[in-house]
Amino acid sequence: MDSREIEQFERDGYVAVRGAFAPEVAAACRDVIWDALGAQGVTRDPATWTRPVVRVACPEGGPFETAGTAPALWAAYDALIGPGRWAQRRGVGGSVPVRFPSEEFPGDAGWHIEGSYDVDGEYWANVRSRARGLLALFLFNDVGDHDAPTRLAIGSHLAVPPALAPAGDTGMSSDRAMAGVRPSVLCRTVVHATGRAGDVFLCHPFIVHTATWPHRGTTPRMVAQPGIYVGDGFATDGSDPSPVGRAIAAGLSG
Repeated sequence: MDSREIEQFERDGYVAVRGAFAPEVAAACRDVIWDALGAQGVTRDPATWTRPVVRVACPEGGPFETAGTAPALWAAYDALIGPGRWAQRRGVGGSVPVRFPSEEFPGDAGWHIEGSYDVDGEYWANVRSRARGLLALFLFNDVGDHDAPTRLAIGSHLAVPPALAPAGDTGMSSDRAMAGVRPSVLCRTVVHATGRAGDVFLCHPFIVHTATWPHRGTTPRMVAQPGIYVGDGFATDGSDPSPVGRAIAAGLSG
């Protein structure tokens, strides 16, 4: 990852790793996801696509191990988080919300940040970004503008640290954090996480984002969205050398 990409990540809150894993690996992942969908009565027959979104846990092993351990990704994690600071995982992880062509509201579209640790059944975050170094979006199939792509608010990650800071290391729910973010953040320029199968978007843990609808494409959209684990998180006083940490400090300094 070059200096231009790192600068973009700190400024905009995301960077795309194009062709992080091979198209044939993505195709093999899709086959396994279809098998998982079959357990919920959803097959390749469009007649079974009766819900706008069906979630499955991201399968393990096989092509998912190949995708999740792609050298380009691990190098990017080192560049954005720091070598030795993130947990190496032999797979992808997270969930795969499979979005089907539909005009129906999916029920999960709304601006939010990701929570990272469980508190009484809610996912919380703190200003150090405990337990999350990045949000990754693994594209297992081609995703275009009409395929319900994830929408990212550019630069919104800089507005979240001041909302989280009053709660200290304890943190707060992601919903409460969003309530503390100034409304103008949602008027920022947006980018859609579109690309080819095998692309991966790496996002700052505090980026404000949303699912989109309707899905007016022709094929189901399969994108995993794991967190990259970092344990205790990042220093917030400007001493953290990582791009993730530097962006948190920049957000706190205004």
